[in-house]
Amino acid sequence: MRQVVAPRRNRSAKMEARTALLFLLPWIIGFCVFLLYPLLASIYYSFCDYSVLRKPVWIGPANYSELWHDEVFWITLWNTLVYAAMALPLGLVVALSLALLLNTKVRGMAFYRAIFFVPSLLPSVSLAVLWLWVFNGEHGILNEALQHLGFKGPNWLGDPAWSKPALVLMGAWGAGQAMVIYLAGLQDVPQPLYEAAEIDGAGWWAKTWHVTLPMLSPVILFNLIMGIIGTLQVFTVPYVMFPGGSPARSTYFYTMYLFDNAFIYHKMGFACAMGWIMFVIILVLTRISLKISERHVHYGGS
Repeated sequence: MRQVVAPRRNRSAKMEARTALLFLLPWIIGFCVFLLYPLLASIYYSFCDYSVLRKPVWIGPANYSELWHDEVFWITLWNTLVYAAMALPLGLVVALSLALLLNTKVRGMAFYRAIFFVPSLLPSVSLAVLWLWVFNGEHGILNEALQHLGFKGPNWLGDPAWSKPALVLMGAWGAGQAMVIYLAGLQDVPQPLYEAAEIDGAGWWAKTWHVTLPMLSPVILFNLIMGIIGTLQVFTVPYVMFPGGSPARSTYFYTMYLFDNAFIYHKMGFACAMGWIMFVIILVLTRISLKISERHVHYGGS
């Protein structure tokens, strides 16, 4: 009897494995065609002279060597790092502050949450056109408001000293996605911790610092890593608002230069090398963030 049941079980397991494989096959094919192959091909092309219009020619590390001596490459990298250093902390603080404000029990809170989240849903190109009007140096809404307050607004779009801060303000305005993630994390903070803190005489700031932020630390780390990836890959808004990285290449970011090399100058191998350098930079910064966070991030049960 056991000898009869065992082959049946084997056949049943094989049929289940085939069925599972058939269901997984579309995903496996899509992964190999649209992700794995382009990934491996880009590594190979980064060592080639490749213009898409003709076959790639192996040139070894020449693309990376050329990047090392390329002045525009260093300008775009510096612009990107400076922008990230300004936009990332501000975005984290704004999103967390909004989440704390919108976590209170006030009538109509769902409406307020939707209002702050909507900007993150709008198309980037439409936002860029809108903010071109807002940041207009002569007749923009922002400068008009500053003038009514007694301040003279700067030339946001034409002054290299103010072009990056303008983009940073735009990024903070669209912090709705991170805000929603913080809100979800705030819902998981155990209420008994707040009650215990109140018994000990803790005020609002003490509860926020000693209870809310430690319990939110995994969420903060997640948003930090996503912010690193997002700010270092900023592209659409500056590409629309500041053609060619104007003024004086102050807004010519890394991804814009990569795009120009790939699709305007047809230096696809050069662009692939830039892509892998950016991958390494993001990987290193992410690893540093994870290493630093080991002492400061508190997970549930730890």
